[in-house]
Amino acid sequence: MEMIRQRTEREEEERLSPLAAKSALAERRRPEIECTIRTKFQRDRDRILHSKPFRRLKHKTQVYIAPSGDHYRTRMTHSLEVSQICRTIGRGLRLNEDLIEGIALGHDVGHTPFGHVGEEALREIIGHFEHNEQSIRILTVLVNEGRGLNLTEPVLDGILNHTGDGIPRTLEGQIVKTGDRIAYLCHDYDDALRAGLLTPMELPENVRAIFGETPSRMITTMVVDMIAASADRTAIRQSETIAGTMREFRAFMFSRVYNSELLMEERRKGKYVVQALFDYYRRHLEKLPPGYLSWAEEDETKAVVDYISGLTDNYAIDLFQTIFVPRH
Repeated sequence: MEMIRQRTEREEEERLSPLAAKSALAERRRPEIECTIRTKFQRDRDRILHSKPFRRLKHKTQVYIAPSGDHYRTRMTHSLEVSQICRTIGRGLRLNEDLIEGIALGHDVGHTPFGHVGEEALREIIGHFEHNEQSIRILTVLVNEGRGLNLTEPVLDGILNHTGDGIPRTLEGQIVKTGDRIAYLCHDYDDALRAGLLTPMELPENVRAIFGETPSRMITTMVVDMIAASADRTAIRQSETIAGTMREFRAFMFSRVYNSELLMEERRKGKYVVQALFDYYRRHLEKLPPGYLSWAEEDETKAVVDYISGLTDNYAIDLFQTIFVPRH
């Protein structure tokens, strides 16, 4: 009797583009008996979705630290939105949506508390820290009590190269690399409107003319363009017009939102918390939870980085108050 997984793998060969990644060909770092129902990419997606690092994303900052209101994005909602946007592009190009979903859900699990300011704080202390590299470390070493999730190489490659200069080997990974930027620009813009940092009329005239003023229209414009520009090609592309407008939109968002004075004070506080906690645990290694030193192979600094980078915003604040703030 044919297993469901084998049937799905056969359907991938029949239905997907010849350029799509096929789950049957994916390899893991450690061989294991595969599921009778799910393909390797489906299983990877489920492992990430059910992991503790993914659950922690619901309390990690996207842009706004401890915002007032329930409707601002977190790293978890951002990851879900990246997945939705990228799966739509993947379906339009007949690529592997399960691989896309696995990469999208796992791409930000290595983010620090307080968003990029936490990343900057650790980078200033130790000299090098990148959240995409930490995502790989979490998924291959730290999660599952030091055993990792044993994900397939295409998923790990897409997560590692979703940011920075690296280019994912699969088209699915390349979709997430661009789709991540589409998601955070449009949704951070939406949150900025909600927070009163911007009004639609403040968008650059060219951005308003090509992308429109609503996140929905912006996303649709960029998604349709990516599908059209990438059809039957061996690399994921955008048209020059859309790519140029996206760069202009991104520069505007950095100027008016990400580096705005209104957010700088809260970010300064977040950065200080990360630095203070790092210094404390570096001097008090015995206070680290069990396992971190052994997982870091006795590298004390790495063990502290592993612990601090995994904290949620709320837990980092609670730890800071417990350690440094006197009780009444």
